[in-house]
Amino acid sequence: MQDWPIFAIGFLAQLLFSARLISQWFLSEKSQKVETPVLFWKLSLLASILLFTYGYLREDLAIMLGQFLIYGVYWRNLVLMGEWKKRNLFFKALVNIFPSGIAAYIIFFGSLTWSDLFKSENISGWLIGLGILAQIIYTSRFFYQWYYSEMNQESSLPMGFWILSLIGSSLLFTYGIFRHDPVLIAAHFFGAIIYMRDMYLLKKTSKQPAA
Repeated sequence: MQDWPIFAIGFLAQLLFSARLISQWFLSEKSQKVETPVLFWKLSLLASILLFTYGYLREDLAIMLGQFLIYGVYWRNLVLMGEWKKRNLFFKALVNIFPSGIAAYIIFFGSLTWSDLFKSENISGWLIGLGILAQIIYTSRFFYQWYYSEMNQESSLPMGFWILSLIGSSLLFTYGIFRHDPVLIAAHFFGAIIYMRDMYLLKKTSKQPAA
């Protein structure tokens, strides 16, 4: 498969991820506090499907691992917001069936094996380690967010989420440079700006009651 269709899938995924951040950013700027729109989680689910596909086509274990681990958290946040039942049948079918279809294809028809992901000619060992570490930190932000939201029984994005986002994003940006991956470079350069802005808004909001 030529490179340009693969990169097109990756950029489409990152476009959806960027759109979720922009929607969250605009809503937060409007209210001058960190908000979590429903669209954030809907776009997250769709983008995750595409980015996992991109990772598979790029034979990139770090990307695949991150999307595999976090998919259920996106769905759970829609449930906590009481929005899952309101979604139309097509959206629900896509979210439930498409990942199963990808898994079935990889298991029964895919030519990529686990050993392919660790071959030195594909990607060096230290770079695999960097990618996995970056993806674990970046993904852990949503597990922290999930725990925080379950404790409060509402979907929200606390300060720890943005701190982990910034650290993980910086590492993934570095990983993208070494991997010569324009999708990761573009996505995490843009994302870091919004993460820092949300951290500022959260800090500003937390000071208001004391004032």
